[in-house]
Amino acid sequence: MRMEYPTNVKIIRVPCTGKVDVLYLLKALESGVDGVYVAGCMEGDCHFLKGNIRARKRVEYVKKLLVDLGINPERVAMYNLSAAQGPRFVEIAKEMTEKIAALGPSPIKTGRGSELPKADGSTPSTDDGASAKSAA
Repeated sequence: MRMEYPTNVKIIRVPCTGKVDVLYLLKALESGVDGVYVAGCMEGDCHFLKGNIRARKRVEYVKKLLVDLGINPERVAMYNLSAAQGPRFVEIAKEMTEKIAALGPSPIKTGRGSELPKADGSTPSTDDGASAKSAA
């Protein structure tokens, strides 16, 4: 049985998620993608011992950087699943696609500035005359 995930999900295979560097995640966002997720093996079950733990730490670091930049950290995620969980992979792909669609286009791509609430709780001004369209 062939399972289908959203067509806007691009898979980049690596030998181990431990090979996923912070720069790869940031470059993907800089290049205009609206979100990135890393799908790795179950924690404690890494063939390369601690690769998935290193990947999780890197994803968490990128999330912190995004907050500092005013970008919603939900645009980056890490999921752990086994190779036998094909249906779960498809479910994650759909969930992440829906989450990113709800967030809208990346502010990096649109140039609209911060998408996070200001320290005083107010929302950032997007009244710069530009309009954003979501490509779903």
